[in-house]
Amino acid sequence: MDNTNYTIKSIPEEDRPQEKLLKYGANNLSNSELIAVILRTGSRDENVVKLSQRILSEDGKGLRNIAEGTVEKFKSFKGINDVKASQLMAVAELSKRISTLKIEKIKISSPSDAAVLLMEEMRYYKKEYFKIILLDTKNNIKKVCEISVGSLNSSIVHPREVFSEAVVNSASSIILVHNHPSGESEPSHEDIVLTNRLDECGKILGIKVLDHIIIGDGVFYSFKEEGLL
Repeated sequence: MDNTNYTIKSIPEEDRPQEKLLKYGANNLSNSELIAVILRTGSRDENVVKLSQRILSEDGKGLRNIAEGTVEKFKSFKGINDVKASQLMAVAELSKRISTLKIEKIKISSPSDAAVLLMEEMRYYKKEYFKIILLDTKNNIKKVCEISVGSLNSSIVHPREVFSEAVVNSASSIILVHNHPSGESEPSHEDIVLTNRLDECGKILGIKVLDHIIIGDGVFYSFKEEGLL
């Protein structure tokens, strides 16, 4: 029996994800149904929606399983081959890249604006990334730059890399952003020392450091809100 026909016919026509998407719109589909549209087929033992549900329910992580997935991890699920694993990896990467396209006309009015901008991308990083948000005189975003990628629990940041980007892009001010792979957002002693150092450098160059945001797992810490800047 043809595996593809079997898995498609095992779902009632009105419940098939692709048909539902075309009829009602993507926003009316569940996460598992959206993933099912990408995967298209399941296996002889389960249809594609059940396969998608199983991927999402692994360890109770939901969409994190897609965001953090690897080819090897995806292929550990019965019904996922190289092609489907590649599709899931591509979807995860595209979602991160698409999120950065929204920054061009965004104005930063509060620490939460900056945190929300990068939260969904940076909360899943397994290493410590340090980025800066470059702003114009009206606090509109000019660019987001990745400055360094550290190890599991540290990043190496030098003022010249931070401010060279700001100078080249004619930024009026910057917001520092880095993540903690542990999921906690409280600053370390090193975080505080680095922030003070960069703040002093910014004053010398005439480029104000407005804030330093630490991204945790769904939470963030703002040096400005806590009175440290």
